[in-house]
Amino acid sequence: MNLTIENILLVGSLLLLISILAGKTSYKFGVPTLLLFLTIGMLAGSDGIGGIHFNNPKITQFIGVVSLNFILFSGGLDTSWKAIKPILWEGIALSTLGVLLTAVSLGVFVWSFTGLTIYESLLLGSIVSSTDAAAVFSILRSKNLALRTNLRPTLELESGSNDPMAYVLTLAFLSLVINQDLGIVSIIPLFLKQMIIGGISGLAFGRVSKVIINRIKLDFEGLYPVLVIALMFITFSATDFMGGNGFLAIYICAVYLGNQELIHKKTILKMYDGLAWLMQIVLFLTLGLLVYPTQIVPIIGIGLLISLFLIFVARPVGVFISLLFFKMKLRRRFYISWVGLRGAAPIVFATYPLLAGIDKANLIFNIVFFISVTSVLIQGTTLSIVAKWLGVALPGEAKKPSPTDLLLAEIPKTEMKEILITPDSFAVDKKIVELGFPKNAIIAMIKRDDSYITPNGSTKIESQDTLIVLAERPEIINDVYNVLKIPLHQ
Repeated sequence: MNLTIENILLVGSLLLLISILAGKTSYKFGVPTLLLFLTIGMLAGSDGIGGIHFNNPKITQFIGVVSLNFILFSGGLDTSWKAIKPILWEGIALSTLGVLLTAVSLGVFVWSFTGLTIYESLLLGSIVSSTDAAAVFSILRSKNLALRTNLRPTLELESGSNDPMAYVLTLAFLSLVINQDLGIVSIIPLFLKQMIIGGISGLAFGRVSKVIINRIKLDFEGLYPVLVIALMFITFSATDFMGGNGFLAIYICAVYLGNQELIHKKTILKMYDGLAWLMQIVLFLTLGLLVYPTQIVPIIGIGLLISLFLIFVARPVGVFISLLFFKMKLRRRFYISWVGLRGAAPIVFATYPLLAGIDKANLIFNIVFFISVTSVLIQGTTLSIVAKWLGVALPGEAKKPSPTDLLLAEIPKTEMKEILITPDSFAVDKKIVELGFPKNAIIAMIKRDDSYITPNGSTKIESQDTLIVLAERPEIINDVYNVLKIPLHQ
């Protein structure tokens, strides 16, 4: 079956519906949802019962890059700076040195017993060197694992920030495969340029995006998420145009924005959460359609050997050496090693050799696909079991919700206070988003004259307004008075 303009929407929507319905029950049987999406795509493909012929790496790469933008940006928005600050350097070490060591050790192993050259082997190692944000975010959050102090933020920070490193290494070793006369030293300038420009651009675009979001006046609340999408793609494409790492830039930009006061932030977060799931489904379905299962069968033996080496040797080597200078219990290091899930990102990166037309591109793609599937199947299904076995889980306790979780869940506050804004008050003529309001308090209503207003971040406070404030604890009300610069218990 060939996809045409007439049937692509029908087929796509049916696959999407099947994926959602199947994913609803998949965890009852311990099957990761993302693997299920991938399987549905394979069943719908040329070698499956659907018979859909799809063999276009260029379109797959485009869908992959767009999807990774949404997935990384959503993960960044949901990252609490307060949570990751204590483990920031550990996360950076894992996402840079850890990725490099994983790529090199796996590459040397592949080179030692296959027909691939050293550069082709290092290219394969680079493609699968990073943990996949889509897989880690979705599996950790859907399983709702309660892990001991700082372990969960470490895992989510690493998975959200190490794709850029793997991307740079993939481009670097691909250039060495294509240009055999170049030395390995030649990739150092590319690496520095990508990471430095990517990091600076991410922070710069984050600051600019905050100003634009809070100062622009749009007539409809629904346009603010659309504005953020535009800013996200501008950040990625402009950084890439300057020679920087676009994936690193959008992740840093999103982390910055997620920890700032933004107009209609609740709407933006909810939309991105839904879009991230949509993009994960679309991405895995597309990758499933692209792969030919009959081509996977001949490489099962070598694929399984490489996958097992990656899980049990290369990944632990990268983790243990990169965390060598940090104080951390051995069992936590082992668990971080185990949560080395490979997913969609490596398969997307594997399309770059295909488009470059190198000799072993198909072999590399099929091996990468097999590694990703076995990683999600072996590691993804055992995260809870291994966490309990290593003693890093908190049995019987729910994960403590982050500020974003609280916002999305709309947990009701327990303290209420009516605060009158006098003419000489600091808050007069200021937008709510400009007040720096405590995160654990909200202005539920504003009484103005004889009417009540439901405010948002762009609502301006006027003289003689009465703010109806809800807070989690009595002491938070005191913080509200301090922010408004009003004497306590006026």
